[in-house]
Amino acid sequence: MEPALKINNLQVSYYTDAGRARALDGVNLTLNPGEKLGLVGESGSGKSTMALAMMRMIKPPGRIEGGEVIIGDVNLTTLSEEDMLKARLSRIAYIPQGAMNSLNPVTRIGAQMVDAIKAHDTGMSKKEIIEKSMESLESVDLKREVFKMYPHELSGGMKQRVCIAIGILLEPQVIVADEPTSALDVITQRQVMETIDKVQDKLGAAIILIGHDMGLMAQFVDRVAVMYTGRLMEVSSVKDMFTRPKHPYAVDLIHSLPNLENKGVFKGIPGVAPALLRLPSGCSFHPRCSQAIEICQKDTPPYQEIEDNRFAACHLFQEKA
Repeated sequence: MEPALKINNLQVSYYTDAGRARALDGVNLTLNPGEKLGLVGESGSGKSTMALAMMRMIKPPGRIEGGEVIIGDVNLTTLSEEDMLKARLSRIAYIPQGAMNSLNPVTRIGAQMVDAIKAHDTGMSKKEIIEKSMESLESVDLKREVFKMYPHELSGGMKQRVCIAIGILLEPQVIVADEPTSALDVITQRQVMETIDKVQDKLGAAIILIGHDMGLMAQFVDRVAVMYTGRLMEVSSVKDMFTRPKHPYAVDLIHSLPNLENKGVFKGIPGVAPALLRLPSGCSFHPRCSQAIEICQKDTPPYQEIEDNRFAACHLFQEKA
């Protein structure tokens, strides 16, 4: 099976008065058609930066400094600005974190959808564009009347589903959802996630779901990728991640989740994530790691396959090998 998405050595830095902050440090990832990947990690670990880098929406003082983002046979990092504009929505779509901030408050929903299609020179007539937009709204369980409404007339969950409808207008191969349920109540969260599931079944697209809610990840994704200080620490199936995590950071992350066996007992990860401007030498997690060995302080561990279709960046697995 040909991958829907291949990310090779993706690097992003932010240049500030205090120096260079490396937000993404050589990320490698492969995603198959119809697969859902959950991207998790602490705030500031690089999750949203990765989403924006894939869309080529990094703004100054940020800069994509290297790597490839390949969808099908097209490398998005080498496209011109005009071609990249057309690749958004048609090859890769982005569902933003705050639907209420991403929709134009003074423009009807339908006009925003029509503009999105027109920007891609699809050759469709106005009637076909309107019909396509209404079909997209129906596919996310919204009525056709929403086409003529303004964003303020919709609830938070409806606005989020409008963003999904806009994202799938041109049937992209990859959909990146950046914490699509963060501002919603639990009932609406489930409705939105079920909508994303339904849309994926229809399109066969690969989905990257970014978030902090591990319970949501356990229910909806196939694989989980754990990020820390701009690097992938571990990528494995959702079952393996929750039952036998390998990387010490992934282990601590899973163990910090509340469970029924230890009611009222909360266990955090000691220390805080380092500032990207002042990363420690070697493995960036070693100051907080209970299993750190001498080499962890000196050398950055390579990101490698440690089991079949399971990857981690940790010296412990090199030692065992």
